[in-house]
Amino acid sequence: MSSTNPTPDAPAESGRVGLRARLRRSADGTPASAARARRRSKQRRRLTNVAGLMAALVLTGVGYSAVAPANAAPETTASESSAVEAGQALYERSCISCHGSNLQGVSDRGPSLIGVGEASVYFQVHTGRMPLVRQEADAARKPPVFNDAEIEQLMAYVQANGGGPTLPSGDLREGDVAEGGELFRLNCASCHNFVGAGGALSSGKAAPSLGDANDLEIYTAMLSGPENMPVFGDNQLTPEEKRSIINYVQTLNEQADPGGAGIGRAGPVSEGLVIWVVGIGALLFGIFWMGTKA
Repeated sequence: MSSTNPTPDAPAESGRVGLRARLRRSADGTPASAARARRRSKQRRRLTNVAGLMAALVLTGVGYSAVAPANAAPETTASESSAVEAGQALYERSCISCHGSNLQGVSDRGPSLIGVGEASVYFQVHTGRMPLVRQEADAARKPPVFNDAEIEQLMAYVQANGGGPTLPSGDLREGDVAEGGELFRLNCASCHNFVGAGGALSSGKAAPSLGDANDLEIYTAMLSGPENMPVFGDNQLTPEEKRSIINYVQTLNEQADPGGAGIGRAGPVSEGLVIWVVGIGALLFGIFWMGTKA
């Protein structure tokens, strides 16, 4: 009876296979292999995040390119370009000696025009204050040197190269008169008088009368703050409040004085004078009347 026995090489081969399996399991469980696995996992997560970020950027760029043309600033038209060129010619002929070749201003001659905008140009040039005849405490109002078309050209040139506040549109008197009166007394009356008649300031300066100012001159003065006047931007006075002030000032300028003389509508000084004269006269009359009765 014969028995089957494994060949001598079979146990050795089986032992080698088992040893390799044990070594592989032992290697996979080491801290180094676990660290390598964690690094590979982090790298995969980073690649995933980068891919997601790139996809989001691409989608954002595509969306912006689709929306931006609708909101883009309009291109400069030929008429606007010609107005800027004509304004440059006027500027170089009449303004460059005081305000510089690049609107940067000239020391002891004229301030910079960078950032003042077309609002300041309209006020200064339309009221005849600029071009300045000579250096004084105040730039006096006088007939304008330039006509309306030339003023628009100067405004276009300064606005195109220096930027700044622009002219308002619409009705500049659509505000509330009562609110305008309160705002005027709070912000303007200390210099311009309660009725816009103007008044003296320090160092030989004076706040001008508003009797001859049109709506746009008053508005642009508030936007630009000429000379001693502070700038009233939209964060100090909203456009609606500016319109209310203009309505109040122009209502005073156009208002008649029914029933007699308005004694200049200069405020409490003239009114107090009248009360004093009338009061003293009445008191003297009462004294003489009582004297005659005695």
